[in-house]
Amino acid sequence: MATVTCRIPSAALGQDTTIEVVLPNGNTPPPVLYLLHGLSDDQSGWTRRTSIERYAIAHGLAVVMPCGGRSFYCNMTDGTRYWDFVGDELPAFIERTFQVATGRANTFVAGLSMGGYGALKLAFKHPERYAAAAALSGAFIQDWLQQNHPGLYAADFPDTPVFRDSLHDPFVWAEELAKSGKEPPALFMATGTEDWLHEQSVELHAHLEKLGFAVKWISAPGNHDWLFWDTHIQEVLDWLPLKG
Repeated sequence: MATVTCRIPSAALGQDTTIEVVLPNGNTPPPVLYLLHGLSDDQSGWTRRTSIERYAIAHGLAVVMPCGGRSFYCNMTDGTRYWDFVGDELPAFIERTFQVATGRANTFVAGLSMGGYGALKLAFKHPERYAAAAALSGAFIQDWLQQNHPGLYAADFPDTPVFRDSLHDPFVWAEELAKSGKEPPALFMATGTEDWLHEQSVELHAHLEKLGFAVKWISAPGNHDWLFWDTHIQEVLDWLPLKG
């Protein structure tokens, strides 16, 4: 097992950025999980606060953890294009730098809170790239951000005075994918019943089921915290459609 911290230049961000990578032992290129952090963390959050390294190694899975700033994995108004970075530039870097398995069947994405939003955005916008996507305690409806952090909201979601039914709304992405005829990734959602974002997940899950998506859904006791995420990321890894 190897853990690697990389400082890499990013054309999409216009600056250097840091990623963390967990690589299992073995001669066979491992499948890859892109694992996204939340609004108050960085690329080190998952390794500092969970046992993701140990869990990933047990599954023979490579895990890539990028820094997403406070971007909601969007292209921001200041020119830092986090959407372009996580969606295009980062996977290209990983595939040419590390010996990992490629193709849709070997590629997955997951995240917590802000990262849950980013994970589903990648899954719905690029279903041909990801076999599965998971959102833990996803922050899917951004009215709270607009009310409490209007400057950040404007930077992440420019020209979007009303979030619902906008191009940034996961409910809209799901409808677009359902109409496209493309094969959707397998989906996993989990949110704690004491989490202040719980109702967002309940609402989105109901919308996805109405559209005909198959979703592994967990509504269990827990809050918006690392105890919940450390527990349920293990369930995500058990659920991933890994070969072998």
